[in-house]
This record gives sequence, C-alpha cells and structure tokens, in this order.
Amino acid sequence: MNNKLFVYGTLLDEDNKYGIYLRDNSTFFSSGKLKGILYDIGEYPGAVLCPQGNEFIYGIILEIDDPAAVLALIDMYEGFGEDQPQPNEFIRSLTDAETDRGRVDCWIYLYNLPFNDLIPIESGKYIK
Repeated sequence: MNNKLFVYGTLLDEDNKYGIYLRDNSTFFSSGKLKGILYDIGEYPGAVLCPQGNEFIYGIILEIDDPAAVLALIDMYEGFGEDQPQPNEFIRSLTDAETDRGRVDCWIYLYNLPFNDLIPIESGKYIK
C-alpha cells in the first residue's frame, strides 16, 4: 500500500486532533502541488483535480508509518468508506503530486459532491 498522503486542509491545523495523530504517525516528505481547484466548503476546503487546468492545490506530503492503520482512522475523519453516508463527501484517491523531488504518487482526499455553487480558493492554499 502506498505510504504517502497529500494533505491540504484541516489536517494541517495544529490543533486538529486527527492532524496531530497524523503528524505523530508520519514523517514530512515534501511540499507539493496538484493541478486542481480548492473550494471553500465552509468549515473546511475540498479539492477537485483538474489535470488540464492551470490552477494548483498546494499542500504537504507525509510519509505514513503504518498506512493501513493511519488511513483507516483518517478515512473515518474524512467520511470515506462504505460504512459512511453515501455518497461519500470525500473519496480517497491515488494521484501524483509535483514536488522538488520530482513527481510522487500519493493518496489525497478529493471532494466528491457537486461543487458548481462553491467558491474557489484562488490561492490554492487553505488558511484557517
């Protein structure tokens, strides 16, 4: 299982207990970016990939110590899985991110609901 996770939203918050858990169970790998649009959903952002676009979503890539265990907990936080309300608001997807080290395959949680009425975060960076 891939052990890298692209993080761009509330998991970056220093006081988020799931973000703390994630940082305690992973190592910083690199800053990164993906072609896509970050949307303001209210209390958190949602990422939508747009491979042909010119906008970027910025975040960090973490190398997870125990991917199966850590991702299971983060899946719950993100509301992803068959045991979560359907359709899932977020889905976990494998993609490749651009980094100073080259392209890297990593997991990302993508927004999975209609986004036409949402406001884009033009900087591509989540700021609490």
